[in-house]
Amino acid sequence: MRKSLLKGASAMTDDDRQKIKELRQKGMGYKKIAVLLGLSRDSVRGFCRRNGLGGNSCVVALNVEEKLKRNLLCVCCGKPIKQKNQGRTRRFCSEECRRKWWREHQSERNKNPASIYKYICVYCGKEFSVYGNKKRKYCSHNCYIKDRFWGDEIGI
Repeated sequence: MRKSLLKGASAMTDDDRQKIKELRQKGMGYKKIAVLLGLSRDSVRGFCRRNGLGGNSCVVALNVEEKLKRNLLCVCCGKPIKQKNQGRTRRFCSEECRRKWWREHQSERNKNPASIYKYICVYCGKEFSVYGNKKRKYCSHNCYIKDRFWGDEIGI
């Protein structure tokens, strides 16, 4: 009767699996995770052991942090990364993860203040700033189109 109230291992969704990984990496125990997600403690523990998250929760959190520092896990999704012997160390498992992570963490980019240029739009006259482009004339693509193609229609 008790088992019917709890979700079984087969009823675990992909979302549940992702949340278990996240919570376990933050140092949460099996019992707390099970209560939060409405799963049995044994199904959470079994999943964690199969995915390398077993053992003391504090140690698991420290191991994950250490692996991230050494670039052994993807910064975005947490999957293991195989490093090459030569070249730059990889931080992401794929190009998709790299793009997703940078899209979500734009504030962490190291922008050089000397590479920010201020201009006045040739078409609308508004002041705008650009990062890394010295030759920009327009504040937007819309102003470029209007100046390039609509400018002749006024005189016709």
